[in-house]
Amino acid sequence: MIKRSVFILAFFSLSLLKAQNGPDIDSLIRVMTIEEKAGQMTQIDLGVIAKGDICALKQPQSIDDKKLISGIKTYHIGSVLNVGCGSGTIALDRWHDILRQLHQYNSDYSRLKIPVIYGIDAIHGVNYTKGATLFPQQIGQAATWNPKLVKQVYQVTAYETRASGLPWNFSPVLDLGRQPLWSRFFETFGEDVYLAKSMSQTAVQGLQGDGLNSPFSVAACMKHFLGYSMSLSGKDRTPVWMSDRELRAYFLPTFQTAIQQGAATVMINSGEINGTPVHVNHDILTKLLRDELHFKGVAVTDWEDVYKLVNVHHVAATKKEAVRLCILAGIDMSMTPNDFEFTTLLVELIKEGSIPMSRIDSSVRRILQLKKDLGLFKPFSISKSQYPDFGSKKHAEVSYQTATESITLLKNTKSVLPITKRSETILVCGPAANSMNLLNGAWTHTWQGTDSTYQTPDKLTIVEAFKKHTKNKILYAQGSGLDKLYDVDNCLRKAQEADKIVICLGEMPSTEIPGNIKDLDLPQAQIELVKKLKAVGKPIILVCTFNRPRIIHEIVPMADAVVYAYLPGDEGGRAIADIITGEVNPSGKLPFTYPAASNDIVHYDRKHSEDLDTDFSTNAYKPEFDFGFGLSYTTFEYSNLRVSKDTFSASDVLMVSVDVENTGKKEGMEVVQLYYQDLYASITPSVRQLCAYDKIYLKKGEKKTVSFAIKAEDLSFINKQLVRVTERGDFELYIQQLKHHVYYQ
Repeated sequence: MIKRSVFILAFFSLSLLKAQNGPDIDSLIRVMTIEEKAGQMTQIDLGVIAKGDICALKQPQSIDDKKLISGIKTYHIGSVLNVGCGSGTIALDRWHDILRQLHQYNSDYSRLKIPVIYGIDAIHGVNYTKGATLFPQQIGQAATWNPKLVKQVYQVTAYETRASGLPWNFSPVLDLGRQPLWSRFFETFGEDVYLAKSMSQTAVQGLQGDGLNSPFSVAACMKHFLGYSMSLSGKDRTPVWMSDRELRAYFLPTFQTAIQQGAATVMINSGEINGTPVHVNHDILTKLLRDELHFKGVAVTDWEDVYKLVNVHHVAATKKEAVRLCILAGIDMSMTPNDFEFTTLLVELIKEGSIPMSRIDSSVRRILQLKKDLGLFKPFSISKSQYPDFGSKKHAEVSYQTATESITLLKNTKSVLPITKRSETILVCGPAANSMNLLNGAWTHTWQGTDSTYQTPDKLTIVEAFKKHTKNKILYAQGSGLDKLYDVDNCLRKAQEADKIVICLGEMPSTEIPGNIKDLDLPQAQIELVKKLKAVGKPIILVCTFNRPRIIHEIVPMADAVVYAYLPGDEGGRAIADIITGEVNPSGKLPFTYPAASNDIVHYDRKHSEDLDTDFSTNAYKPEFDFGFGLSYTTFEYSNLRVSKDTFSASDVLMVSVDVENTGKKEGMEVVQLYYQDLYASITPSVRQLCAYDKIYLKKGEKKTVSFAIKAEDLSFINKQLVRVTERGDFELYIQQLKHHVYYQ
């Protein structure tokens, strides 16, 4: 009788998995054991099932048969992530071997044969796959002000991630970049809510395409819910102190937009808000995320964050209590990631009745549905021939275009740029002049991005790109490292020979806690290099490749031109050379307010009181460069701002139009930016806020009319009752120096 029951269960389970569109999820859950359910909620690092030490920094890692079989049979692995403690790139064929082995062993040794879902940090391209296309980091993508182009970035990323056999991408970062000291600032879409929302929307569209079942789509993962980027100290994973109104006004909208777009998964903020770690905050993870925003997907922790409730946050005395708290708060899957203790403790809690089965089933249902939506219940089959464009020139051109459209010209005295005379000699120097690491930043082949061993072959540093893509005579001397002078005398001698000097400044690649710094000041050695070269008397062009806006206030006056390149990726060297020599007209605009001093952090959408200082000045807002600022090699003239109605109501759509003419001597792209000011409101209004923008291309002498459709909601704010409202009253609409008054009734 027992044997017959086992046979019936096995037959029933097999029939579930062989259903045409995958199994019926509820039926599958009914036949799962407690241990199998706990396994589905567990995510381990590849190192746990690989040969050798868990964090042995050697690639390519190989699956350890015994470890994998134990993981499947004993712990019922639900998910695996990354490359083994972020230790390097894996070739496409090797990825296929690892995933094929994982699926095969799961099929051989798993009772219900529920597939394992593999997740990866593909942050600016599939940075852990050898030969993949690497793009500018997110802050540079935002600087393009071109959502359609950013969508292409994520379409390529999805294509190449899936080409690796990986269905789940821990991207995009939707945290708002309003704390420039933060080590992950470069991973954001900048400081502005509207700009970041538009980028978030197209990023999710690009990753998930027309459906997760496509072989060219991956599940997106919104990071990191919620408020992670605004720590008071600026240090990673340190406390955030923030009102609910501010949280909803600034940090929620990007996630809300992505959820509306159908984002499949979310990763939770590792830190704490107002004294409560987000991983145990039921109000955020259930009431807000599930009940209010109606998110249906999977919520996964960040690295080891359940255990950190004990050893970092001290809100749980034991790991078992930490597991109970986070599951009851709303976590679906724990990135354990280096052992199976979470699984064991969760089983104990379920059997003790400390966590109701209904709560477990909710998480398992979401995880299984994600796997079904991704087509993972189908037999694993993949070959390189399915993805002929992996790492292709076509994809590299998308990266190149993104880099060129992101690079922002911040200063250009007497039109020192572009350098068009091919007879001129150019000295290229500075710590970033000959470094791919400093062009790419962290999450590049390794977690911190500092190991040059894994660099993409044939990609060009800045000086290499100048030598290959220009006809000028190019001289090179490093001049300084990141934090100390180096080979200065040689650099000064070559400066005497040059007509123009390009000084490439940079910052050590880093992210998360290893990227914490004490202030935004640029290391003194790089400032000294600029001073010494300025004394030579030749035109100075600064190129900045920073993780965040390092303070350059002292050296901006010494420079004839300032080119801000963000972290432009593998094609960044070529893009920078082409911008400086005029092959490309720069069109990037700052997605953040560039501070002039390390502790003077004021955002463009500031309050009126922030314009006042102790001398009663009305011009206290003095950043180095303003949000949305960026120069071109041509000029644009704005005229004829018009609005369809001067008085409007909730049911109306305001049509705002302006004429833009290219009055210069070159073709170029311009970002038309529409701002508004709520003149009086129950919550102190901002001086101005972005509510629409469009990037247009204009030939020399061409004029275009740009129009925006504005609704009352576009002029709204979060009130004291935490409700989004547009209050009756007066508004000013601004485009450049043009403005128009409207009244909302």
